[in-house]
Amino acid sequence: MINLEDPKKFRALTEQAHQVAMNMLRPISRHYDRAEHEYPKELDMLAAMIDGLSESGASEGAGAAGVRRDEAEAAKEAAQGVKNGSNLASVMSIAEMCWGDVGLLLSMPRQGLGNSAIASVADAEQQERFKGVWAAMAITEPGTGSDSANIKTTAVKDGDHYVLNGEKIFVTSGERADAVVVWATLDKTLGRAAIKSFVVEKGTPGMRVERLEHKLGIRASDTAVIIFDDCRVPAENLLGSPEIDVKQGFAGAMATFDNTRPLVASMAIGCARAALDLTKDLLEQAGVAVDYDRPAHLQHAAAAKLLQLESDWEGARLLMMQAAWMADNREPNSLEASMAKAKAGRVGSDVTLSCVELCGTVGYSEAELLEKWSRDSKILDIFEGTQQIQQLIVARRVLGLSSAELK
Repeated sequence: MINLEDPKKFRALTEQAHQVAMNMLRPISRHYDRAEHEYPKELDMLAAMIDGLSESGASEGAGAAGVRRDEAEAAKEAAQGVKNGSNLASVMSIAEMCWGDVGLLLSMPRQGLGNSAIASVADAEQQERFKGVWAAMAITEPGTGSDSANIKTTAVKDGDHYVLNGEKIFVTSGERADAVVVWATLDKTLGRAAIKSFVVEKGTPGMRVERLEHKLGIRASDTAVIIFDDCRVPAENLLGSPEIDVKQGFAGAMATFDNTRPLVASMAIGCARAALDLTKDLLEQAGVAVDYDRPAHLQHAAAAKLLQLESDWEGARLLMMQAAWMADNREPNSLEASMAKAKAGRVGSDVTLSCVELCGTVGYSEAELLEKWSRDSKILDIFEGTQQIQQLIVARRVLGLSSAELK
């Protein structure tokens, strides 16, 4: 029988995350939205607490998780039965944190998207070497957005180093992070299969932050343009195997997204939940109560709209949970990760904007955080693969077609 309840083992973790969101993130949310590019120093203490929980083993999922496909390990875990592990714990706790503030969550030290890439692709030695490193992830380039396979940044082997040349844009935490996981091609003529990821540590000669972007939302998070000009990176910083496997193609690099897309979905889930909770309270204060025991068409139009938004939100949440659960149980989840990202991204934007509309002038003004959440949520439908790209991936998986057959 399918159990749709949150796993009991993670309820304490999610409650802790909710308390942090309510008592630490919400009170400083508006300040760092207005003070764009100012580092939220309050997060240093919070990051230290999370590191302590992770090291003690008291909070599974406090750090970034991966989506490894080790067959021997998978067989061993399969014999032990169903597992609710760190991927599921991560999406649940991140959703709670984003109930507080998405931009501040994205600014958390040592919790960058690059950390998920390391967790997914790095070998055992690299896992240990980069333990505790705060890693951003640099994929997008000018003219290369959703089509990650069209990356033009090059990595040329030179002795025991690789020399990187190129430009990366929209790098979350690109200035603040300790290192950046950079996607680059070893050989443009070999296409997708030659794309590898490299850990480039802060201060490496040849890497520079060109500028920080001014943005519509998630202003607490820095978003950088980074230039690589003959940047020499140690060969051992190439994540995973340096061999170009044409048969495997882009699968090795893309495995990272199987992990990060459910995480982005969870951010949208948390932000949308915040908007729904506040809107429900504001409607009740205005005399519009939602009755869950009566059909929507017999209730106030605003209450009926809220019921529809909540049902859409629940569908997105369940897709997110499924994608994370599959990763925990070593099941291929590329389809489900894209479905979760597509649904949650669209629902997040729809919910937050609808909540602004339902609350009228209160929703549109800075008297409440509703307008901020509507600005923050839009990026969650764009980065880590746009809505359109996710739908394309889903269509390819469902129809069994390759990227060449369905563009």
